[in-house]
Amino acid sequence: MKFQMIHENYNVADLEKSEAFYEKALGLKECRRKEAKDGSFIIVYLKNEESDFELELTWLRDMDRPYNLGDCEFHLAFRTDDYDGAYALHKEMGCICFENPSMGIYFIQDPDGYWLEIVPAR
Repeated sequence: MKFQMIHENYNVADLEKSEAFYEKALGLKECRRKEAKDGSFIIVYLKNEESDFELELTWLRDMDRPYNLGDCEFHLAFRTDDYDGAYALHKEMGCICFENPSMGIYFIQDPDGYWLEIVPAR
């Protein structure tokens, strides 16, 4: 039996803001979407040409508060071929939330508070 990871879901408060963030910060673009006939939810799948893996953003119409991410002790990691360029972009965007120079990594935070690890190609 084999399993392939295909997507991870993040629930978001502002779908347009989140899509803009992921496109600018990580080059992820919408590849498809599902919308409830009654308007209660929209699911957008983001990806890039580097992988088949997709990030699923789910917007729920009736969510009336920020999502509780607990201690934020989870994250999704991205490897980049231009670590210095990525760092400069994320610094300019003001989204770097944690740096670990001894490990050679840093984390950015999306508009809803999800952490994303940035790792250089090794």
